[in-house]
Amino acid sequence: MGSRGVPVMVVIPARYGSSRFPGKPLAMLVGKPLIQHVYERAQASPMIDQVLVATDDTRIRDTVQGFGGKVVTTTEPFRTGTDRVAAVAQQLPAQVFVNLQGDEIILHPELLTDLVTPFLASGTGMGTLKRRLTSMADVRNPGVVKVVTDQQGNALYFSRAPIPHIRERTIESAGWLHYVHLGIYIYRRETLLHLAELPTSPLEEAEKLEQLRALEHSIRIRVWETTHPSLRIDTMEDLKEAEAVLQRPVPCSADR
Repeated sequence: MGSRGVPVMVVIPARYGSSRFPGKPLAMLVGKPLIQHVYERAQASPMIDQVLVATDDTRIRDTVQGFGGKVVTTTEPFRTGTDRVAAVAQQLPAQVFVNLQGDEIILHPELLTDLVTPFLASGTGMGTLKRRLTSMADVRNPGVVKVVTDQQGNALYFSRAPIPHIRERTIESAGWLHYVHLGIYIYRRETLLHLAELPTSPLEEAEKLEQLRALEHSIRIRVWETTHPSLRIDTMEDLKEAEAVLQRPVPCSADR
């Protein structure tokens, strides 16, 4: 059971349609579909009590059931993964939900510990993770979402643009102030359900980033830093690069 006796449920929203990569959850990677890698890596975390896939696609449902995973069908058209996770929360009594995007492969179990442990010790309703960027290509890549925070660790803004903008120095000499936002959120039940009731916000629509809905409606998002790696699969090229990484052994209990 999660830290301090609070059960923690991971929900992986997964849909078949994607403008850049249709059928991505079922793409084969080292002999397994992508969704299975995401599921099993989340399940390996000692902080997680249950993992569940939420999908509206029978192919994804059948695949998850085929490898022994738990899946729930959510048939309504949802704006975002957060809204799909909220639909699951309405059906289940859990109090803490982790929204793990179906293309974010955790490479070390302690990554989720870096999220769950401080969240349960805090009074915040919503949290997420960041990791320092040290690649200029990633800083400039609009597919890599960046985040800036205040001194207490609350998110100030998320963007596909290079934030902060370094005006008079190079990024390197400024000390690499850029952080990638990982595709993982944690919510208390009431915050998640409230967020799903809110209208799509202008900045959310502009950047196509669902977390901006929370900020525009004055919902604080606490951001904790992790140094543990993960893989984000956005394109076929990412899938090919992940092949080599996933040949490495999964961290064992001695590594935790």
